Amino acid sequence: MNREELKQLYKESKTQAGVYQIKNTQNQKIWISATRNLKTMNGKLFTLKIGSHINKQLQREWNEYGEEAFVFEVLEVLKKKEDGYFDEKDALKKLEQKWLDQLQPYGERGYNQEKQKEQ
Repeated sequence: MNREELKQLYKESKTQAGVYQIKNTQNQKIWISATRNLKTMNGKLFTLKIGSHINKQLQREWNEYGEEAFVFEVLEVLKKKEDGYFDEKDALKKLEQKWLDQLQPYGERGYNQEKQKEQ
């Protein structure tokens, strides 16, 4: 394949939305996050490497244990409806909540902050 064909193939490859985790293999803590483009996980790796990740506790432990102590894993790819209206943002939020409920990555188990329940 030449360069132009590769560029076209890249443009045609659909972005996949989904939920992923960053897992500390030393203490089993996890950070769960949703993204509209799973390719952006590389960007999260970069922010950790340069010390500017949004989650301070995760960043602290990344600095302490080192990159080799962490693994990035896709938990689930969002299945998009082919026909009719599909609210990707809302569906992704629900998918992320499903994984947060299932894995409970709070306190000693993870880096996520539990959302306050609305009254």
